[in-house]
Amino acid sequence: MTLQQLEYVLALEKTRHFVRAAELCSVTQPTLSAMIQKLEDELDCKIFDRSRNPVESTEIGKKIIRQAQEIVHQSNQLKEIVQAEKKTLSGFLHLAIIPTIAPYLLPQFIATFKNTYPAISLKVSEMHTDTIIEKFRLDEIDMAILSTPLEDSKILEVPLYYEKFIAYISPNEPIYERTELSASDMPLDKLWVLEEGHCLRNQIFNFCTDKPKQNSTYEAGSIDTLVKIVDVNGGYTVIPELHIDLLSENQKLNLREIVTPEATREISVVIRHDFVREGVLNAVAECIKQIIPIHMLDARLKKFAIRL
Repeated sequence: MTLQQLEYVLALEKTRHFVRAAELCSVTQPTLSAMIQKLEDELDCKIFDRSRNPVESTEIGKKIIRQAQEIVHQSNQLKEIVQAEKKTLSGFLHLAIIPTIAPYLLPQFIATFKNTYPAISLKVSEMHTDTIIEKFRLDEIDMAILSTPLEDSKILEVPLYYEKFIAYISPNEPIYERTELSASDMPLDKLWVLEEGHCLRNQIFNFCTDKPKQNSTYEAGSIDTLVKIVDVNGGYTVIPELHIDLLSENQKLNLREIVTPEATREISVVIRHDFVREGVLNAVAECIKQIIPIHMLDARLKKFAIRL
């Protein structure tokens, strides 16, 4: 049994197709197939049911695959420990980020990170929170930036910054005349929100005093779309603080502070509990510190490096 065989098994589980799995591993299809067959012979069991299309793992195969994921992950961790001792930052980093943060961080983050750490190959993927948690379980991402807490014992959260929510109101609405708002001032029948799957949607409903009624809310796919809907159709929405810089000067006149209760979300970088790449974690944090206004940063992040 070799690590290479386990990597081939994981590739086939991911793609459910021998040719695509071989391409993923940069080998020929006969080589990948033969190596998996050799492992099955050694274990005296079938990991995959080849009669299915697409290929499926057997019941015992599922257990073997879960263990293979842990073994390959631990092998990669050993390499990272050596790299950390040499104080070199290189290798591959797969970073996930939720869609309601990406527009404000990613453009500048990618440029800053690539310029500062050119030896690290960076891949960034937008995902919803539920998908990120599943990708962590499968060891398919290294790190993520999202809204916390997650309350998952297998994931470590490091707060980066705290972001207020701001109401964006059509001038045609009665509450437009107020200089600041409380949750009780915000009628849900005029509220435009993000579609299901966005954690920001749940955070908005958490500080509303009333529960949404059927057909009383309207859903959109992005914050920018919500703002445009309010501009054309009236009503109001709630946007994160960092979105303000994307508004025109006229649109900024439609903003109102939410003060009772103050609506804030915590944004953290999250990793698996067994993550060892302390240098890379701090590299990500340092780049974000250059982007986020200092008054929003977590107090500990301003003063200290992150220690694992």
